Amino acid sequence: MSSSDEHMNLLYRQIIMDHYQHPRNKGLTGDPAYFTVHLKNPSCGDDLSVQVRLDGDRVADVRHIGDGCSICCSSSSMMSELLKGETVEQALATIEAFKHMASAEPYDADLLKEAVSLHGVAELPARVKCATLAWIAAETAIRRDAQQADEQLTRQPAAAAAPQRPAGQDETRTS
Repeated sequence: MSSSDEHMNLLYRQIIMDHYQHPRNKGLTGDPAYFTVHLKNPSCGDDLSVQVRLDGDRVADVRHIGDGCSICCSSSSMMSELLKGETVEQALATIEAFKHMASAEPYDADLLKEAVSLHGVAELPARVKCATLAWIAAETAIRRDAQQADEQLTRQPAAAAAPQRPAGQDETRTS
């Protein structure tokens, strides 16, 4: 391994540990405008909830909380920063790029920013689920939230359309 590769690996480890020790957007809200998805990774013990709030076609906020390994927790933090502010289409493209990276498939590194620091999980099949759990939860929440908003728009006159969600919507799955 060259000195340059060693330097990049050290930098990536530092980024991962920073997100693990100082997670961004951690904590859930009771606000019913958020769609919550709860997933578990039984092979590692990761247990994670992700909340997403859309504002029109934009991801207005992403929250997360859970117990898990450093890869899962770091990935959740990075995901929450990256998706916030993106359009639904951009967010789904970013999620797809991350899943491709984690599976050693071609991906657009520019979309992933700091999340490329987790590219090494592709060489560790047992850790792919750890890295992708939050991204899969966010994708599920975004798709469900967008679908629900579309359904409400088709049921109501356009002028009166305002997305509403019953309090406490939560989806739990084991991945």
